[in-house]
Amino acid sequence: MTINKPHKPGFWLACLPIALTFMVLGVQLFYFGNFTPHIPLAIGVAVTALIGWLRGYRWNDMEEGMMHVVRLGLQSVGILIIVGMIVGIWIASGTVPYLITLGLSLISPELFLAASVLICTVVSLSLGTSWGTTGTVGLALMGIGNGFDIPMYWTAGAVVSGAFFGDKMSPLSDTTNLAPAVTGVNLFDHIRNMLPTTIPAMLIALVIYLIAGFALIGDQSVNFARIDTIISGLEQHFALSWTLLLPLLVTIGLALKKMPALPTLFAGALLGLATAMLTQGVGLQQAFEFMFSGYQIDTGVREIDALLNRGGIQSMTWVITLMLVALAFGGVLERTGCLEVIVEKILSRAKSFGALQSSAIATSAMTNVVGGDPYLSIALPGRMYAPAYKAKGYSPLNLSRACEEGGTLISPLIPWNAGGAVVITALGLGISDGNTENLLYIPLAFACWLSPLIGMAYAHLGWFSPKASASEKAQWQQEAAELAASMPVPAK
Repeated sequence: MTINKPHKPGFWLACLPIALTFMVLGVQLFYFGNFTPHIPLAIGVAVTALIGWLRGYRWNDMEEGMMHVVRLGLQSVGILIIVGMIVGIWIASGTVPYLITLGLSLISPELFLAASVLICTVVSLSLGTSWGTTGTVGLALMGIGNGFDIPMYWTAGAVVSGAFFGDKMSPLSDTTNLAPAVTGVNLFDHIRNMLPTTIPAMLIALVIYLIAGFALIGDQSVNFARIDTIISGLEQHFALSWTLLLPLLVTIGLALKKMPALPTLFAGALLGLATAMLTQGVGLQQAFEFMFSGYQIDTGVREIDALLNRGGIQSMTWVITLMLVALAFGGVLERTGCLEVIVEKILSRAKSFGALQSSAIATSAMTNVVGGDPYLSIALPGRMYAPAYKAKGYSPLNLSRACEEGGTLISPLIPWNAGGAVVITALGLGISDGNTENLLYIPLAFACWLSPLIGMAYAHLGWFSPKASASEKAQWQQEAAELAASMPVPAK
């Protein structure tokens, strides 16, 4: 039997599996009203594999492509498992309840949204993880917002803005390290080059959240009796004191000492376990149960029960399974050449630098949509766009910034992406239960989508778009010479 040599699909054929997947996803979301994107994405894997087989790709090759991308996401799976443990045990330890009571007592309701952005930014910068920030401090802020009668989607938008912006700028973040590694630039040069888009986007977002805070509270009087009920209910069921902040403070301290994310977060989980046993009288077996199945309590106060009954490894299974299917979809699209064909088509039309930079940002964002993973959305465009930047004489710092803005920041705005799924699950938005109005957090996460737009505007205006330096050009020439020397000499 003769096996055809694999060859890439044409442009429209490359777009077909993506288009069909989104059609099925649309039926699932809008016709059936069921927010469970797992099966549509799995169908996308099958359709892409069928097209790959028709183009001569063997199943083993496509499977290896899927497994390669899945393996890249395994660290994220580990983080999700530990975040689930932390959520459950930090509630049981009283850490999250204490943060809620502090916030309800100290933060002005009108300033709450702006304060939430700043708090999440600082914590995420310190921890280097948006997911960990969302599942811990973000969860506490959701409780405070609930006490102030602020809609969940407004609080979630502020939490996402701060958590993912801090992640983007933190030298401890994996995505912040991945972007310069893929594009071959220095980490701290990369961070400095992101400031021109980061600072204006954050300032605009803060102004919006300040205005929204006064508008939301101005429309209604704050129900202080409700706040007092929540605080007294928490004080009745938990022994609250400043010592409950130790798990959070030690975790931040370990992160600042540049400990890797997984052991840092796991240390936070173990400290939460010890705190729960020492301060709240939780038994070891019960603590293990909270870390696995989530915290459970019946206080008689609906708002408290709805907020605290969550967490555990099991709460993350929906996210993890979604992430694995989405990673497999991205992997098979990459292995069969579909993504490469689409990117090449985009590149062929990007004549100016402004068009090139906008295309790189848009490609990172679309890879988030179809690939479901922020790491793939940084790595793929970072590899494929690099030659185009060199050809136009622009520094790869522009590309590393584009990958972060379309990758890191857009990830939480895609509900079936790993980042979006974490936000929906960790913040308890209840989308799968029919609370689809909470998807409004997406347009309300202003800092996340303003930064890419500002970056595109800069590129077309020629602002903050560095040309390649003499050292960069010399490095490119050296790399080209080394590549030429490694090529075999053709026989005469």
